[in-house]
Amino acid sequence: MRSSRLILLAIAAVTLTGCLQTGGSGMFARNAPPPWQRPAARPVAMQTAPIEPVMMAEPMAPQPIMAEAMAEGSEAYTLDSGDKLRVVVFGQDGLSSSYAVDSSGNITMPLIGAVRARGMTTAGIQQSIAAKLRQGFVREPHVAVEVDAYRPFFILGEVTLPGQYPYVPNMSVETAVAIAGGYTPRAFKRRIEVSRPINGMTERRVVSPTYPVRPGDTINISERWF
Repeated sequence: MRSSRLILLAIAAVTLTGCLQTGGSGMFARNAPPPWQRPAARPVAMQTAPIEPVMMAEPMAPQPIMAEAMAEGSEAYTLDSGDKLRVVVFGQDGLSSSYAVDSSGNITMPLIGAVRARGMTTAGIQQSIAAKLRQGFVREPHVAVEVDAYRPFFILGEVTLPGQYPYVPNMSVETAVAIAGGYTPRAFKRRIEVSRPINGMTERRVVSPTYPVRPGDTINISERWF
């Protein structure tokens, strides 16, 4: 019985010695320092993908407004045959009066005679009158010119009453058609042509019903075929 106990103790001692040598499952590996003497573990650097710059969209530049009404409204009105002007020369009652622009494009005033009006603005003809008066008639002339009555416009084609009509300020093609009694049943509303005299030449363009009409314009409403 005593010899059996000695054999069991010898086997246990051998087994414990093997565990200490392998270090795989024991508390401390062979020749390994205890945990409080081991160097601290280095932090592992996190690898991240490079950040690509974000391309911001460029702001859109403001587009100029190309509306016909705005483009036409920005042009200074130029005079032509059929316009009637009110001319005031301060201190000269004999020169202050209303003058019509004749077929030659001139107005005729006392003392200075014919003054060119065609193609001029009211400010331009005002300067021309003052310049002529300084030539031995009035020492320091003060002149004011305004349009007393605009030349008429003309409307042709598929309207109820085509013809010549007095111009109404700020009118459009629709207004002109209404003045002429409206469209006929055969009117082609998508084909409206306006002819405009500019510097002795005639400009023609196809326009919309909202297109602004100017004095002396000729409006032609086309006929539809179906």
